[in-house]
Parts: sequence; structure tokens; C-alpha cells
Amino acid sequence: MEKVSFQTVRETNLRSVLRTVRELAPCSRAAVAAATGLNKTTVSSLVVDLMGRGLVRETGETSQRRVGRPGVLLALDDRSVAAIGVEVNVDYLSVVAVDLLDRELVERHVPLDARAAGARECARRIVAALEETMKLPEVRDRTVVGVSVAVPGLIDVPSGVVTRAPNLGWRNVPLGDLVRECLAGMPVLVDNDANLGAMAEYRFGPCSGTSDLVYLTGEVGIGAGVLTGGELLRGAGGWAGEIGHLELEPNGPECSCGRRGCLEALAGVEAILREALPDRVPDHPLSGGDVAALVGTAVERAQAGDPTTVAALERAGTWLGRGVAALVNVVNPGALVLGGYFVPLTPWLLPRCREAALARSFAPEAGGCRMEPSDLGLSAAARGGAAVMIHALDTGALPLPKATAPA
Repeated sequence: MEKVSFQTVRETNLRSVLRTVRELAPCSRAAVAAATGLNKTTVSSLVVDLMGRGLVRETGETSQRRVGRPGVLLALDDRSVAAIGVEVNVDYLSVVAVDLLDRELVERHVPLDARAAGARECARRIVAALEETMKLPEVRDRTVVGVSVAVPGLIDVPSGVVTRAPNLGWRNVPLGDLVRECLAGMPVLVDNDANLGAMAEYRFGPCSGTSDLVYLTGEVGIGAGVLTGGELLRGAGGWAGEIGHLELEPNGPECSCGRRGCLEALAGVEAILREALPDRVPDHPLSGGDVAALVGTAVERAQAGDPTTVAALERAGTWLGRGVAALVNVVNPGALVLGGYFVPLTPWLLPRCREAALARSFAPEAGGCRMEPSDLGLSAAARGGAAVMIHALDTGALPLPKATAPA
């Protein structure tokens, strides 16, 4: 039998105590001992260690006991640690930093023509945005435990390689290495934007706590982050959720993937804008700040009752509903959340989406699936990625920060 080192056991116990404090705070050392099964002396030693690492603090409050001295209560230390999430998309970088309690410290939105910049320049811009964020007053005195990068495409998560991101024009880009080598070896996670957006919705969004949930990115492309039982559905190769490349109309418009009639080519934001604003959208692919400005124009015209714009939005909503019906039939989610640029368009998209999903789902009432717009804006994937890094401290997926004071 392989021997387990003292250090391995201690690391396991440190994480167990950290998880317990997260779940029970404010709580006493005695409560932590009871919940973990560790003896009180061991718990006291582990708490001192975690305090030295900036992960746990004493609240200054005490528990009321009938016998003996009152126990000093513990909570997570929200002053010492941060994690940062970045999303790169066709026309922007979004950056979010959170503390140990998942509370937002910083949110930034940086315009970027990612298609024109190319992969290596995007990596440089990601690093620059991270370095600028780490210098901000809200973050600079904290230990940044890890960074996540969300990308719209197929990601080999263990290696951090972007296998294919057609809307960015990327193939086999070692993004994790490109970012990590500029950050002195700081832990870096690269994942699909829809996956991290789904994690954000599960933790913070209007359907938070729904363990079977789908998040649809509302960008130039369409991806689905799928949660089942509170866990991401990744599939055998880690590439599940590419609902945007479900073929719905064999003779439909050409998609960025090279096929025709994909959901993305029918109801992606770029496709919507071409139909809704035929006089405003150029023939070349949209980039830079084009998308946000054009979405704003589409909203204005739809609010004014422009028939071309309204008809285009309603038609796209119907296509979205057909894609949603396929998801309902396969994974039966309890909630589906429309994100990104879909959100300002939901007054016209969502009624038709619900109608088509109800009509085409095999289960009655679309299997009970609730369909809602996100309230996390364009920062959902960045927010979800930052939270994933924080919770990786609990699970062991990230190393615990080193002690900054004697333990």
C-alpha cells in the first residue's frame, strides 16, 4: 500500500476545514471539528495555518455557551485573496476580479478587435489587462490565486489549448502557456465561454441554484454551457455544448464553421443584425466595436416598431426556440438562460423562443424548463471563471496560497 505523507494529509485537512468554514460561517472551532470529524486540537492548528495564508479570520464575535469560555467565531477572510477571470470575444475583453466570498472587486470591459488582432496579440492584450487589474487598489494588496480565460470555441482544458475558435479564426493556440509564461507561473485555466458562463449563472444569476441549467451565449457565435446535477457536462473530449453548430436548415446561410444552416448562422447575433439592419451591417464579418453599437440600433428600431427589425428578431427567436427544444429533449434542463447580446433583444426574441421550444419539445411544457434572460451582462463568463478559481482552493485543483504570517 502506498504511504500517504503527513503533508498530503495536512493539505487535505486544510481544505476540509476551509470548505466547512465556507459552508457554516460564522462558526466556532468546535463546530468545525464536529462537522469534519477532526479533533479540536487538530482543527485549532489548521485554523491558525489557514489564517496565516489569508484564508480564514476570526470575526471578533463569540458563540454563546452555557458552560466554559465562549468560542471565537470564524469566517472566510475576504481581505487577502482574489481570483481573476477574463473573457475574450470577437469585439471585447471582459475582466472580473472576486474575493474569497465570490464578491466582485473589479469589473472592466475593454474593446478589442480580436479577429483582426490574432491569437498572439490577443494573448498579449489578455496579459496586459490582467497586469493592469492586479495594480488596481481593490486587488494590488491581495494574493491572486489564479486566473481563468474564457474563449468561444473548442478548448482542450487540461492543456489550455484552444483547438478551434472559428469566430476568432484560431486553431491549436496554446493560450494557457502564452498567458502563464507572462505571469510567473501563476495557475491559469482556459475554458469555453459558455461553460464558465453557466457556472456564473448557477452561482449568481436569476436562476441561481438550479442544478440542471443551460446557458446560451449571445455573442457572434452561440454556445451552450450545460450543467447536470450542478456539474458541467463536458462529454468524452470536453467539447459538449456546441449547439450553435446544430444544423437546422440544410440550405440555409453559410456558418463560420463551413457548414450551412447552423443555429449560429440563423440566430447568432451577427446573423440577427444582418437581417434586422440590412442598411447598416457591412458585408465583411463584424469586429471591433461594431456589434455593441449595432445591437443598440436594433433595439432602438424595434422599440420604434420598425417592421424589418421586429420581423428579423422574431424570426431569430423562433430559430433559437428550435435549438432550445433540442436541448430540452436531450438534457431536460430546469432553466435556460440567454446571455450576452441576446439580453437587450429578449423582448422580441424570448416570446418566440418560448413558443417554438414548447411546440417542438417532446416533454409537455418543455419539460418544465424556465427560460430567462441573464442579468450578468457581458461579464458572465469572466465572473464564472473567477469563481471557479476561488472554489478550486476548496477542491484541491489549485494550490493553497503560502502563509504570509507565522502559522
